Amino acid sequence: MPAPRPNQPSSLCGVDSSPLIIVSNRGPLQFDRDEDGGRTVRRGGGGLVTALSGLVSHRDALWIASAMSDEDVAAGEEAGGAIEQELDGIDYRVRLVGSDPAAYDRFYNVIANPILWFIQHYLWDISNAPDIRQQEIDAWDYGYQTVNQDIADAVLAEIEGEERPLVMLHDYHLYTAPGMIRAGRPDVFLHHFVHIPWSQPDSWRILPTRIRSTIYEGMLANDIIGFHTHAYCINFLRCCDELVDGVEVDYNACEVRSGDHRTLARAYPLGIDAERLKRAAASAEVAEAEREVLERRRQHLIIRVDRADLSKNVLRGFTAFDTFLTQHPEFREKVTFIAHLQPSRQDVPEYAEYLERIEALVAVVNHRHGTTDWMPIDLKIYENFHDAVARYKHFDLLMVNSLFDGMNLVAKEAPAVNTRDGVLMLSENTGSHQELIDHVISVNPFDIQEQADAIHRALTMPPEERGRRAEGLREIIFSHNPGDWVDHQLEDIESLRRTLTA
Repeated sequence: MPAPRPNQPSSLCGVDSSPLIIVSNRGPLQFDRDEDGGRTVRRGGGGLVTALSGLVSHRDALWIASAMSDEDVAAGEEAGGAIEQELDGIDYRVRLVGSDPAAYDRFYNVIANPILWFIQHYLWDISNAPDIRQQEIDAWDYGYQTVNQDIADAVLAEIEGEERPLVMLHDYHLYTAPGMIRAGRPDVFLHHFVHIPWSQPDSWRILPTRIRSTIYEGMLANDIIGFHTHAYCINFLRCCDELVDGVEVDYNACEVRSGDHRTLARAYPLGIDAERLKRAAASAEVAEAEREVLERRRQHLIIRVDRADLSKNVLRGFTAFDTFLTQHPEFREKVTFIAHLQPSRQDVPEYAEYLERIEALVAVVNHRHGTTDWMPIDLKIYENFHDAVARYKHFDLLMVNSLFDGMNLVAKEAPAVNTRDGVLMLSENTGSHQELIDHVISVNPFDIQEQADAIHRALTMPPEERGRRAEGLREIIFSHNPGDWVDHQLEDIESLRRTLTA
């Protein structure tokens, strides 16, 4: 194993210095070419990279991920293995794994998205879809399984000859890789964190028995499986209880036993880097973006910042706003709703159609209620971090009405930097609701009238109550960060390791 880098501890939270492998579909580095043909590198997107970068900055680790582009593949081949790259003050060691492009397309665009994502967010209209045909079966056998095997082979190659290796896998893309790794190295310690909801047993019955069994066999090869909430842990245990033969489920201990192997289910709520957000909120880039926000706002400002994802429930949110304006005409020309949506999975037909429906509904609402100098909904479809933070700072109401969400970090990010004691409307089906429930207006994401009433309640809330709620949110949000999230997982890993070797 390489020696710890200068100024870096060789362990964290009591975990020994055995080799650490982080595994995810997307990695922390993305390579490209600029206009002059030179290679460029930027940090991979998403909250997962942000959270795990804190771990990499404290402990020597190798990050294994799928290559996303030809340039990723070329960079890996030139490095002859792991790529060593400093970025944003962090020294990364990354191995980018290339898979056959056709296999990766099947893995990602047929199985992971949409099938697994749809199952775990309850998105299927099961009277109409999905239809599992030979195409889907082939995508599983020669796509999902192929990419998982490619990743597993890379992990096994990296831990060959190492003692007490530790592998931390992430998310729904890699459900079968743990079983493949365990088959090659029975002594490996496997930890798997699932960043999206774990749905209830009936939703998994959509999958053919063979595919479902392989997923659970892979997941139960792990020693610990982490989720954002205890409710997801219970759902996983119930699935094992009802769908898996030959296992014993202990709900009190939150574990599943299969022969002499046991798998623990644990909840680790993910926090945000609130201090980083505060620094961004004070930046010149955000100040520039704020000018437009302040020019656009009226007496009241509602915002939402989401991916244009079916699970985010954007259509019902706009319908609730339409209902609110109809029932409370006194707010016309006094409130603006800025919706900052990031395009998501536009190569998936359901997502492309959803974005078209969003745009059509916005046009209807603006035509119905708008005037010559007032447009009720200001729809922005693009991705820009500084613009999002500028909107965070000035909302009176933040709408987070997701159908289901593993955590939803916007519900934590926006209140962290808001300057107006803004109110948070939060779906009861988000992971963050469990933490923030006492300081938000809770809504059923399917109840449009309740959401319309919540808008009115938020915009008419007395300043004292707004202040109390906002302060309560800030206390919770600033009380833990991604480093704590990592620490808690490593503490449980070390505790279980001591038990296994006792």
